[in-house]
Amino acid sequence: MPRGLVVDWGGVLTSDIRGSVGRWADRHGVDLKAYGRVMSQWLSPDGELEAMVNPVHALERGEIEVPQFEEILATELTRHTGSHHDAHKLLKSMFEEFEHAHDMNALVRRARQHGIRTALLSNSWGDFYPRDLWEGMFDVVVISGEVGMRKPEPGIFALTLDQLDLPAHECVFIDDLAHNVEAAAGLGFIGVRHDNYDDTLRELEAIFDMDLT
Repeated sequence: MPRGLVVDWGGVLTSDIRGSVGRWADRHGVDLKAYGRVMSQWLSPDGELEAMVNPVHALERGEIEVPQFEEILATELTRHTGSHHDAHKLLKSMFEEFEHAHDMNALVRRARQHGIRTALLSNSWGDFYPRDLWEGMFDVVVISGEVGMRKPEPGIFALTLDQLDLPAHECVFIDDLAHNVEAAAGLGFIGVRHDNYDDTLRELEAIFDMDLT
């Protein structure tokens, strides 16, 4: 029987990423299609980009700071659109559009109350986390930029398991991104792709064989 639950933050414990970024683009006059093109280039399956370090990967590993990433992103948006984009607080304004998913956060708390060990495993784009809401929620918190590794790298999963003191096959991993779920499953986790609260609740109740409502 599984004894651990490892969850992502953005898109799992918050509103979905696509909707949140869409609201940010509308509110701040960012060309969403241009942003999508930039992200598609940086997040391509090829990993590191030719002749440059992937800015997203570098930010998530803590190799560059938020202001440097904002400058790179603003420059790319300007290049793609021909219109000036201000780098100042670009990410802060984005994460202000991420809404707290009360139902999913409560589900994690209920799981912990049932004796399941819980961990947060998040790829960070700066420290915009609502840490004040996590008291009593997690046994372990692993933030990529603080440990120099990022999902889906095996090392960050291994670190999380070590801190939980559990083997992979006794842990469920929840993420909204398929490639992270697939990576975790390849390491022995029970992978759950999060799309909505109701489906995730049903999957967890079946896996843990307990009522989590």
